[in-house]
Amino acid sequence: FQSFQSVGKEKNFVFLSKKIEPSSVLETAPLFDGLKKELVRNKFPGPTFTESYCWPPVAWGCDVVAISQQGNDPLLYIPPVLTLLQLKSDYQALPNMSGVSLILCPGWKKAQLVFDLLKTYGKGCRRLHPMLIILGQKKEAASQVEIQGCEVVVTTPYNLLRLLEHNTGFLCRLCHLVLDEIEVLFSDTAEQVFAILDCYKKATAQAQGDLLHQIIAVGTQWNKHITPLVKEFMNDPHIVITVIEEAAIFGNVHQVVQPCMNSNRTAELLKILDFTQRNPQKVLVFADSVTEVEMIHKALKRNSVVSLKKHKESKCNAKCVLERWRKMHSSGTPAVLVLTDDCLQSLGIRDATCVIHFSFPSPGVFGQRLQSMSDNICTGIKDSAVDQEHTKAKSVILLTENSSCHAPGILHYLKHAEAEIPEEFYDLTARVLESEENEKSSRPLCASLKTFGICRNRTVCPDRHQINLSIDMAQNIAAEMIETPERVTILPLLVIHATNYFGRIVKKQKDQYTVLAKEMNDYFKVSGHRISVNAVEKSVFYGLHEGANCHRVQVVETPAEDKENVCKVTIKYIDEGRTSQVNSDQLLHLPAKFKSLPPQAVEIVVCRVKPIDNEVEWNPKVTDHINHKIKGKLHHAKVVHTLGRTVWVDPMVGVTNLPTMKMWINEYNIRSEILSTGLGTDNPEHTGEIKKLCSQVAVLDHAQSLEHFTKEDTAGLEEVSSPQDTSIQENSAESSNSSVTLPSSKPSITSRSFQTCHPQVKWLQDKMTVTLKLQILRATDTKCEFSREKVAFSAYSEGKLYVVDLELYQSVIAEKSTCVIKDTEAVILLVKEKKGAWCKLLKNKNVHVSLDFEHWEESEDEKPFTVG
Repeated sequence: FQSFQSVGKEKNFVFLSKKIEPSSVLETAPLFDGLKKELVRNKFPGPTFTESYCWPPVAWGCDVVAISQQGNDPLLYIPPVLTLLQLKSDYQALPNMSGVSLILCPGWKKAQLVFDLLKTYGKGCRRLHPMLIILGQKKEAASQVEIQGCEVVVTTPYNLLRLLEHNTGFLCRLCHLVLDEIEVLFSDTAEQVFAILDCYKKATAQAQGDLLHQIIAVGTQWNKHITPLVKEFMNDPHIVITVIEEAAIFGNVHQVVQPCMNSNRTAELLKILDFTQRNPQKVLVFADSVTEVEMIHKALKRNSVVSLKKHKESKCNAKCVLERWRKMHSSGTPAVLVLTDDCLQSLGIRDATCVIHFSFPSPGVFGQRLQSMSDNICTGIKDSAVDQEHTKAKSVILLTENSSCHAPGILHYLKHAEAEIPEEFYDLTARVLESEENEKSSRPLCASLKTFGICRNRTVCPDRHQINLSIDMAQNIAAEMIETPERVTILPLLVIHATNYFGRIVKKQKDQYTVLAKEMNDYFKVSGHRISVNAVEKSVFYGLHEGANCHRVQVVETPAEDKENVCKVTIKYIDEGRTSQVNSDQLLHLPAKFKSLPPQAVEIVVCRVKPIDNEVEWNPKVTDHINHKIKGKLHHAKVVHTLGRTVWVDPMVGVTNLPTMKMWINEYNIRSEILSTGLGTDNPEHTGEIKKLCSQVAVLDHAQSLEHFTKEDTAGLEEVSSPQDTSIQENSAESSNSSVTLPSSKPSITSRSFQTCHPQVKWLQDKMTVTLKLQILRATDTKCEFSREKVAFSAYSEGKLYVVDLELYQSVIAEKSTCVIKDTEAVILLVKEKKGAWCKLLKNKNVHVSLDFEHWEESEDEKPFTVG
């Protein structure tokens, strides 16, 4: 059974496996009175179209599967479930006549939302005691959970399984099992959900008396695992689907993608229509313009295919076209109608058996076209492998080189529908996604990518996943702030979440900001120095006096229309990282001497730890714990990567200074603290992914240099020295020890295709020399140039061009420095101009350069700390 309902001017699609009379008015909805009053008190606007069909079968105690664009809204099931819990008669077989509802959510954040809604709407209920269970991985936590007296439990699959290891008894009282966002549960935790369903099935089989047992599954998309859910665990459920695309998947509509050249679409259409001659069908051919409709109609006529046409300029009205189309089919001939999308609503066709997308559809148009076949959607759960041959409805997409605009959305749907997808579609979509990623160039770098090394869904993430030098490297951390990356002192001042903070890097010897802060406070203590700003400008630095302290702030946002003298402006504390809103008259003129020191706030990310259970956000319990532990306290950390003003650290350790004993005590390791909560787990891939991300900096920087070089010096390339002048001169007997020099002329780069990379460089030193080890396999065309304060190296390896350009912290003797090429690495020996130890290798931090700890020798007081 299926039907269409009209609400106002909009036509809403609904597919029903069994007839339901909708409850479209709250007053007559099957809810108890106290709950209706609570809904009205909270200004509930519904019931919505989907709720009007979902509430009745849920309130009757029936099993329900509901798929809707609102499928992530808990109010699809909360009101009728709360109503059932008020009926004592349904739970008389239980000791305390109290049934339990279990709501499974895909993550802690959704579980918290559901729990909050239960507390809100449970005020109108008697004896409702909802309980949110988020256990973590601590074994003792599950054994301490007490569910007695609780009527609604909200949790996630992983947490429930941890609980069931210690307590399976409450399943015997379980009367209502709700699967919230079923498509997410099944895509991320299918194994866990089916384990829970098996436990529930066994518990209900052992339950005594005639208890109500109900399973409710709601979501936005049909999922292949819903079929076994319905067949094995549900009892003749009501299936409600208000999204035509999802109804088409449930109803086994056959999706076909036919690749062809844009110029060959008509010929491909004729091939597709050939089957209708042998098996008469009701066919709709969708085009995107009047011209295209006319062109297709004439082509079909030339090839003896009888067809009708309809577009906004057609003389024949919709009723006339519809009658002729149906007469053609009843007479036993194929009924082919070529039309534009804007004619579909006036025709009202619901019984087509085949839709051909001559013009590539947008996701919105795609659903409207599928709706024209809604009468031929299968009404029962079927096995696609068995029933594919017997499906009534078919959708054929002509994929051409011009189909790029909406390709990702349609591909996502077809993958979800488990359709057969040609490689051409994947290639086309990849190009579109790459183009879309390039369009995000002005967006911030994805926070998830920085924090965890991965973004789960790049296609919908609004932020950037590639380095943009003009943004990411616009403001770099000054080299003097990280003199020794192996040990920096960090003062976190703003905690974003458990592993992401803003704060300052504090220098041990005479910290510049400490000096500046004292000077500013002393300056603004004089009332005559506190001069308010008349006209606030965006991006300008100002002073802000708060209590006993003065801060440097930057205006990041001003009102669109500043009609008043005093207005609210958004500011950023440039030495702390936090933002706030203040009145414009609070901003003070900041003398130039206080602007010379660069902003001190840096972003800090703790590496190699992530939330448990594949969660994408930290539980607030973890963030609160870390915030209380670290904010405003000194820490020592090892910097593993930097990008602009972001530093990745591993480890980061809370410390206490004992000045009388001239030593620091390590109190805690932040990563270990997070793991100890039971809500965090190891993330071993994190640093590797950040390393890959940061390696784009050198590639992009070099690519820009090459682009400039090819534009400015193309003419000079023809005069480059002959190949033998630029090749490595090596004696066969001494090839493993050959010294390499770079000729003065620039090598030609136009004759070969390459990807530019920066190799990993490890360095060590003694009093006389510095040794650099460049990790490059089987390097060829190697060139190395030395100067007093610089070393430049380039080589080819396995189709890639490796480039190194290092500005040295101290001077070397270029004439005595050498480069030796080995099978797995290039070894550069730099002879120091002055004997002695260097405190660092480079003037500026390079993420690809690190100490060679395996061969490093140092005195005890110089050793980097190795906590964690």
